[in-house]
Amino acid sequence: MRLCCCLLLALSQIWSFSALANTEQQQRIEALSQELDIPLESLEKAAEQATYQQAVIDAITRPWEAKPWHLYRDLFLTEERLAAGLAFWQKHQETIERAEKEFKVPAQIIVAIIGVETYYGRHKGTYPVIDALYTLGFHYPKRGQFFSKEFAYYIRLAEQQGWALDEVKGSYAGAMGFGQFIPSSYIHYGVDFDNDGKVDMLNNPVDAIGSVANYFAKHRWQLGKPVVHAADSNTTQAKPWLSKKLEINNTWQELYQAGIKTEASLTNNTRVKLLELEEAEGHSYWLAEHNFYVITRYNRSPLYAMAVYQFSEQLRKAQVQTNAN
Repeated sequence: MRLCCCLLLALSQIWSFSALANTEQQQRIEALSQELDIPLESLEKAAEQATYQQAVIDAITRPWEAKPWHLYRDLFLTEERLAAGLAFWQKHQETIERAEKEFKVPAQIIVAIIGVETYYGRHKGTYPVIDALYTLGFHYPKRGQFFSKEFAYYIRLAEQQGWALDEVKGSYAGAMGFGQFIPSSYIHYGVDFDNDGKVDMLNNPVDAIGSVANYFAKHRWQLGKPVVHAADSNTTQAKPWLSKKLEINNTWQELYQAGIKTEASLTNNTRVKLLELEEAEGHSYWLAEHNFYVITRYNRSPLYAMAVYQFSEQLRKAQVQTNAN
């Protein structure tokens, strides 16, 4: 009898937890319907169709950006990726040059982003986007508000594009296509760069190139301005100026007076942020400017931004050499 009572109590607790979760999910779906003006029925049907994926939770809890810089860098700055980037640049040179001219974003940054994100379309992701966003939106409280909104945006986007909800694959975070745009970014920054009447970043590299350039333009990339400078510092000097915040909130004069050095020519009021990156032995120090911050709008990680920048410089130098030969 006692065992039976314990089992009934356990089942009751499981049912209560499940009922609470379902109630919270329904409340969130109703709020999203009102906030984003998406039919409630569409969101409810999508939630019923979606499947929880434990692999998504596993992936987001061990992101590549958790690696030290010297290991993270080696994932992207390879001879193979460089060769693929040059081939992509050559194949789409006219489109890339047009994007650079129209959006005032350097060609090498556009090419680097697509290379870092999907290896030029080779690795666009294997997770059903609807499942990834549903899982993170309703079963990952740490980022639930953000991802549940992306889930709703995906429903709107799929309707606009004429996609079946379960047909699109992407990253564990629900990012899609050559440039790995999340649904809200796809809607807000995607452009029909080949003028065929639709925005297709899933399979059309021309639209992907234009959309990546547009994203950087909208986030105020400053053409011709620096991204980051090597700096000379030590742990004692650097510590007071290091922050997890991404904004560029210090001036060069402040850091110079703290004993930090650089070979770059900076005015006293140049706004910079000090970065400390973990090398195989010790640390390296860098001064980031506004354009570095813009790269972090694409992915909120200084490691990501530094990898994109350094890869873009590899691409630029290799492209100059190729054109000279």
